[in-house]
Amino acid sequence: MSQSVNNQSDVIIIGGGLMGASAAFFLRQRNRSVTLLETGLIGQQASGVNFGNVRRQGRPLFQLPLAGRASPIWRNMNALLGEDVEYIQSGHMRVCYRERAELADSFETYAREARQYGLDLEILSGNALRQKFPFLGPDVYAGSYSATDGHANPRLAAPAFGRAAARLGANICENTEVVRAEKDGVDFRVTAKGGRVFKAPVLLVTAGAWGNALSEQFGEPVPLTPRGPNMSVTEPVPYTLMPTVGVSTPLEIETVYFRQIPRGNIIIGGSTRAASYPDIRRAYVKPENTLTQLREIRRLVPALGRLNIIRTWSGIEGYMPDSLPAMGPSGTTSGLYYAFGFSGSGFQVGPAVGDVMAELIDEGATTTPIEMYDIRRLKPVAV
Repeated sequence: MSQSVNNQSDVIIIGGGLMGASAAFFLRQRNRSVTLLETGLIGQQASGVNFGNVRRQGRPLFQLPLAGRASPIWRNMNALLGEDVEYIQSGHMRVCYRERAELADSFETYAREARQYGLDLEILSGNALRQKFPFLGPDVYAGSYSATDGHANPRLAAPAFGRAAARLGANICENTEVVRAEKDGVDFRVTAKGGRVFKAPVLLVTAGAWGNALSEQFGEPVPLTPRGPNMSVTEPVPYTLMPTVGVSTPLEIETVYFRQIPRGNIIIGGSTRAASYPDIRRAYVKPENTLTQLREIRRLVPALGRLNIIRTWSGIEGYMPDSLPAMGPSGTTSGLYYAFGFSGSGFQVGPAVGDVMAELIDEGATTTPIEMYDIRRLKPVAV
């Protein structure tokens, strides 16, 4: 990534994940000068280690406008950024088991209500389900299928946005750890480890699980909990499983989900999210969680139970009590904006978040509703 010597800009962004990198790109498209500060490398944290789900279905209905704004960006991303992020509109399927057959009714209700937001879902059961997806296990009762959802490579998306932003003139500063952010007159003054200082009248915090450490400096601490996803990937097999598939539960927690990439490997996620440790920038895979994944994947798609796992990994994600992010303007400080705490479901909406925040910063308002994400709804945990 490029790095200039100019420490004054229109906007400083702290956090180089998908939200921060895409915001830098869209701000440059609006001719705003941008400095993006990232402690490590662009896309190295949650944006680069997640499952890669590009799904709209299963989100709260009020989030569908944001997810809908992201969809055309994903479809056009290769042309937009000049790089392949391995996006595939493969379809996305949520299924329920026979002992939870009542969830099929919730699929129908959700499909009916989501249609008004432009999301068309096909509800399948019985012979229709088996004919379309013959690989599913006998315990699968019904499914909700979105033909226009898909998946992408999370290791490629944020860095592609970062490089594209740099080509447009953004000042991308990797390996730059922020130690202090404060309002200094009309400007924000951001100090990095080593003493380097950056200034701008606008500050956007997109620091993921580290977001609370920054919002707290402006009197807005939030009860953010760091957790680590449990991910694994199998040996390659013939590429035959097109849709991403996940199991729904009454609590809307997918116990296991998988996707196959054209190289043939099956990527598996799900089971309990373990603790992660932002202070040392580490998250660890628990073997028992991987074993739970394997048990669940055998039930969902029996044929996958015979495959060998060749790698496991985790990362550091920031979770809010209501699973919704802090996104929008600060409640205490003018010129300060947040977009963090997406609670393990930020990958698909990520490019739209960057686009919305660029619009909000540039124009003072956005056409996409984000009021429900106001940081002031969150109360810090009592000590």
